[in-house]
Amino acid sequence: MALARQVLCVCALLGLPLARAEPIRYSVAEEAESGSLVGELAEDAGLTPAQLSARRARLVSEDGRQHFRFEPASGRLVVAGRLDREQLCAQSDTCMLPFELLLSNPLQFFRVEVDLEDINDHSPIFREDRVTFRIPETSVPGSRFPLEVARDLDIGSNTVQAYSIAPENEYFSVSYGTRNTGKKYLELVMEKPLDREEQAEMIFSVIAVDGGSPPRSGTTEVKIVILDVNDNVPIFTQEVYQGHVLENMPKGSVVLTVLAKDPDAGVNGDLSYQLNEVVGQSDSAFVIDPVTGEIKLTKPLDFEAAQMHELIVRATDGGGLSAICKVLVEVMDVNDNAPELVVSSFSSPLPENTVPGTVVALFTVRDRDSGANGKISCALQDQLFFSLRPAYKNYYELVTVSTLDREETPQYILSVTAADAGSPPLTTTHTFTVDISDVNDNAPVFNQTSYTMYVHENNVPTVFVGAVSAADADVGLNAKATYSLAAEQGPERPWCSCMSVNSENGHVFVLRPLDYEHLRQTEVTVSASDAGSPPLRANVTVRLVVLDENDNAPLVLYPAQESSPASSELVPVSAEAGYLVSKVVAVDADSGQNSWLSYHLLRASDPGLFSVGLQSGEVRLRRPVTERDSVKQKLVVLVRDNGKPPLSATAALSALLLKDFSDVRLSHSSLASEDQAASLTTYLIIALVFVSLLFLISTAVLVARKVCGRKELKAGPVLYAADTLQNGLADAAAAGSLPRAYCYEISLTTGSGNSEFRFLKPILPSLPPQHCAVGQGPDEEQDFPGVPVSSEDMAPDNAGTLSAGQFNALSFD
Repeated sequence: MALARQVLCVCALLGLPLARAEPIRYSVAEEAESGSLVGELAEDAGLTPAQLSARRARLVSEDGRQHFRFEPASGRLVVAGRLDREQLCAQSDTCMLPFELLLSNPLQFFRVEVDLEDINDHSPIFREDRVTFRIPETSVPGSRFPLEVARDLDIGSNTVQAYSIAPENEYFSVSYGTRNTGKKYLELVMEKPLDREEQAEMIFSVIAVDGGSPPRSGTTEVKIVILDVNDNVPIFTQEVYQGHVLENMPKGSVVLTVLAKDPDAGVNGDLSYQLNEVVGQSDSAFVIDPVTGEIKLTKPLDFEAAQMHELIVRATDGGGLSAICKVLVEVMDVNDNAPELVVSSFSSPLPENTVPGTVVALFTVRDRDSGANGKISCALQDQLFFSLRPAYKNYYELVTVSTLDREETPQYILSVTAADAGSPPLTTTHTFTVDISDVNDNAPVFNQTSYTMYVHENNVPTVFVGAVSAADADVGLNAKATYSLAAEQGPERPWCSCMSVNSENGHVFVLRPLDYEHLRQTEVTVSASDAGSPPLRANVTVRLVVLDENDNAPLVLYPAQESSPASSELVPVSAEAGYLVSKVVAVDADSGQNSWLSYHLLRASDPGLFSVGLQSGEVRLRRPVTERDSVKQKLVVLVRDNGKPPLSATAALSALLLKDFSDVRLSHSSLASEDQAASLTTYLIIALVFVSLLFLISTAVLVARKVCGRKELKAGPVLYAADTLQNGLADAAAAGSLPRAYCYEISLTTGSGNSEFRFLKPILPSLPPQHCAVGQGPDEEQDFPGVPVSSEDMAPDNAGTLSAGQFNALSFD
């Protein structure tokens, strides 16, 4: 964790000139107090405090331990904690603590080396507090008795420099120095022959003094026991024994065997071995057989903890004489440590629009083994979207190599395997779980390309007619869809105020009652917008179809009602059964079966005399006229539609039965007949000219409107509003004439008592299109969106639309 806090990012160090060519070097004495100044690092690196703060200056060491602290505010390098040179560098002549000063934006580092100077903080120490020598009294002056040198953990002048005896005596002195082999020695030198009878034993101290200031000293007590006759000391076959052992050797394994010889016989020639490790090494991993001299392991060794063990073996004979030798045990490394992977920086989640080459993680690998066992290689299992690249020394970067898509893969689980080159190789696998955060890169998508909804006319306000739904592949706010009616630009698609959509759930409502005869269908555009930044939207067309209800009663067009005195139809008494008396013409503004009309004779002066066609509305004689029949006949015809419940209207007719109608006509001269025919023809021509003039004016107005509103009328067929037709028909009926121009032909023949009254095809001018009401009053002009009218809308059954075929069906024969 300390390393992760210290190292955030090392990018492309191999390809950029970011490192200082020469390291910055300082020196500091060990045991310096925390906060002691080491050097002005910022000044030596050529950096200002502002740059240090802005570029996030921090210290990075290879082993992850921080012995120094960098103060960005002042740029000073100070001691972070207690520094013990002997603990950090043991007996090495130099103790160098390297680390890097790492800067960001741009990435830059400075190599810093601090030399830890030794101080005299350790006293010389003898391994044994008390040493006993049994010396025969026959020993001659100049005899030497070896002592173990005192060990001082300090180095240089602070280590042991001199030895002395206290209190001084005339029998012994100390001799010390370094042999040609470089080995230090310490010996007691007999200066004067011993006399057991004069003094059987003596005790004094050997003092070791180092060269520090102030000097430190160590003491061991020496006891001399004077013996008789044992005049040969043991001799080892080697001064230094060297052995090699694998670090995974089990407990009890034999390392080597030492051998010492003593020419004395008997007890004075019996040797025993004693094993001691050097000062500073406790919890010995070795044991020696006191008789055979075999050195064995008491526990497995660890190459990473200590690569060399130094042992001291003493051989003592039965007479008390002894000799010592040194045993060096070298530990051989085996591949018993798997690589270690330490993550310095890791970024998750990643935005899905992260560009390729972005650094996701920075980590370092290390192996405590040596040689080939410590060489590490890293591999990434998934190379499609991520890859590894070396950064600096044993640092690696995990980077993106292609575009990420959260909608396709929201999470990546990456396994990085570090393997050493040992046999067999050891591996370590670290898993990086990279979450991909959402970016608003997907617009809402409706589940249908368009919607068609239906509502019955005369609906209640705010009636629910359907719902739209859009899904967004993003998540969170980026996927939250809000619905609204999109305001269309231009006059082709004005925004209709009769519909509304719920912004949360997409429910569509009709806000006010609709009239099928005013509005058959309409279209609005619903927009779904997400809550991303910037928001994305999608549009869909919603078509609202108004379903017809039977809310319009039939309207009688002929004969005209309630506007003028009813006209009487002339029926000759000589008419036969089936004679056409008149025809009731009616229309219904509704559509479909609601506009299917049937005609029924409701009342008549003589019900048996007349019949009414159920579908055609033709009033005919059921039987011939007799003299008993009344001259004036009155009829009431019921016109009923096919709705549920059905609506109806009545039409009143009157007929005059004329006995002499034929005789009167026969008595007229041919000239009179021709004058009457000519007069009637004149009236018909005038009417035809008037109607034609109206047609031309209507056509001119229509062409002018088409030119002015071209975009509005390019939808094709024209939809006639039922209320306009109905109002026009009602006005014309009240005036006592048909609402459209008709041509009538009356033929009067001199040789027949029958007359022919024939309705010809109506002349229908093109009417201007009616439009959808957009929140206006009933008397104002209302616009209707340019929606194409289906063939069903143009069928004769649709109320409000009168085609030429419908009116043709109304003509009499």
